Amino acid sequence: MMKGFPGCAYRRLTAWLLALPVTITLTLAAGAALAEARPTLLVMGDSLSAAYGIEADEGWVSLLEARLDGKARVVNASISGETSAGGASRLPELLGQHAPDIVLLELGGNDGLRGLPPGQFEANMTRMVEASLDAGAEVLLLGIDIPPNYGQAYRDAFTGVYHRLADDFDLPLVPFLLEGVALDGTLMQGDGIHPTAEAQPLILDNVWPELSPLLKANGALAAKTDRP
Repeated sequence: MMKGFPGCAYRRLTAWLLALPVTITLTLAAGAALAEARPTLLVMGDSLSAAYGIEADEGWVSLLEARLDGKARVVNASISGETSAGGASRLPELLGQHAPDIVLLELGGNDGLRGLPPGQFEANMTRMVEASLDAGAEVLLLGIDIPPNYGQAYRDAFTGVYHRLADDFDLPLVPFLLEGVALDGTLMQGDGIHPTAEAQPLILDNVWPELSPLLKANGALAAKTDRP
């Protein structure tokens, strides 16, 4: 016993020191369990989800992460210029790496702008949907439209892919990610293709009504996740 240190106090200090590793272990375990319990969202997109031309933290995916306020983990695997073929090629590894609970598929814009066959686009999207479902994830489709100068027949065939996939696999669908944005010149960058930073909250609001039920079903509930 330390000289001059009361015996009862010494015993309490000793008990506390002995219990400290257990307390730390339990705290770390609780933190790990909380992190494990959070659902993981994987966003597979192109430049529209990769914050092209604006700061990364201004993009709608970053705004989504902020709105979730730590109640879900958001993995943004979007790449500018990505096509459905590229996404289908990358997705299996990402599914294995992140084990997402929800996969948001925002691809097709570059397929359409390049005039790729809608059948090829649909086959690639089907591969991604099936791979996600087989991995135990839920899927949200984020649809894109293309300019009318491509011809109405091609445009209808292109947008029809999203609706057909939604029907065939019973998936939630945002028909047009840029609804209320694409035709407003003040919300588009100079190239007329990519939205500005000011448009990003509107894009998130387009996604939210279809995404929030999936979040609630996966336990990502918090005051900040529910819009007033």
